Amino acid sequence: MDAHKIILKNEIEYQADTVVSKQLIKAKAGNITLFAFSEGEGLSEHTAPFDAFISILDGTAKVFIDKNEHVLEAGESIIMPKNIPHSLQAEKKFKMMLVMIRG
Repeated sequence: MDAHKIILKNEIEYQADTVVSKQLIKAKAGNITLFAFSEGEGLSEHTAPFDAFISILDGTAKVFIDKNEHVLEAGESIIMPKNIPHSLQAEKKFKMMLVMIRG
């Protein structure tokens, strides 16, 4: 991979009625993935075996961690602890970066 400057929110585009993802880095140590959620879309409740860090790049997201609601706006981030149920919901469209570190 060559070094170059990127603007994260411009690296992925919204598409109607879907969730779009784009993996920036995939390695044994972890991944960095961008997501664009159209209005009304989300990720159903699930758990992950690793801590996950999300940062909102555009719009506003509802993040549920262990049934507790967190409303995050562009520029805000949260850690979703491993093995704790979490989900995401887009009442309006939003973009986010997910960083997952294994180990």
